[in-house]
Amino acid sequence: MVEAVCGACCQEKEDSFKAPQRAAMMPDLRAIKADWNFIMKNGDGWRDHLAVALNSIQDSIGRFSPSGKMGISGLLLIVFIAIFAPFVTFYEPSAISGMSLEPPGPEHILGTDELGMDIWSQICYGARMSLLIGLAVAMISGLGGGFLGLMAGYMGGNWDRALLRTIDITMALPSFPLLIVIAAFLNPSILNVMLVLVFLSWAKPARVVRSQALAMKKQQYIISARLHGAGPVYIIRRHIMPEALPLIFVSILNISSYAIVAESGLAFLGLGDPTSKSWGMMLHYATSFRSIYFTPYWQWWLMPPLIALIFLLLCLAFIGRDMERIVDPRLRSRGGQ
Repeated sequence: MVEAVCGACCQEKEDSFKAPQRAAMMPDLRAIKADWNFIMKNGDGWRDHLAVALNSIQDSIGRFSPSGKMGISGLLLIVFIAIFAPFVTFYEPSAISGMSLEPPGPEHILGTDELGMDIWSQICYGARMSLLIGLAVAMISGLGGGFLGLMAGYMGGNWDRALLRTIDITMALPSFPLLIVIAAFLNPSILNVMLVLVFLSWAKPARVVRSQALAMKKQQYIISARLHGAGPVYIIRRHIMPEALPLIFVSILNISSYAIVAESGLAFLGLGDPTSKSWGMMLHYATSFRSIYFTPYWQWWLMPPLIALIFLLLCLAFIGRDMERIVDPRLRSRGGQ
């Protein structure tokens, strides 16, 4: 009987405590529902939200330097070529469409290789492979490493010490020689190359985000939120994650450049996937031709993939440099002087 009375009293107190919260949440829920119904019924709502998004993107791009804007334009051009490769080329990249080592002309913009395959088609389809590897490795390494660093930096303890030792060991390893050794023992496939690159590139974003989490968890507003009963998930999601995302994005840009260079280097050494059409494999086949340097063939066989690779890396470098300047207040103050 006493237990029943105590349970009823506790339930009544809990309901009385949650009632104001429910009452406070109801207007917000009604407002959200009303806004959603308005957007669904009124076509102008979509235009307003689209205009706000475009203005936000325009303001963000306006903070870039001229070189950063050139990098964004160049990257968009490469992405456009990669996506619409079937529409900007006349031949399949693996199809024999001309004579062997045909010079550039009306039928073949950049000529053909040793087997008579169109080089312009290989450049366009090779952009897909470079962007795919760079983006996939950067996203997995940046987001995965950033999450591990964020959790270790905030939680601390044995987990933090173990992760820090792992990061130190991974960053102390000679990345490219180790990459060559591991790729030589694995099957030459794009998946294996991506896995090796992820294994060697997650440590840096984890270290950067861990340092940010260590600095932020000592801030007064986070200590106050913890004393008022906020849990780790709430603090990380509401306070620390928004501050760490720009650093993770900068790390993703840097890792994408590293992944593209590493994949091209492995392909150039003959350790890439021989069935894929990438700029590194084009360089490998061109330099494997014995008389490439004693004939004019290098002008349209060796130079196009090399120029495309350098152009993509320069675009990513320009964007990454401006992103670091925008994210880091110290670099932004120096740039304004």
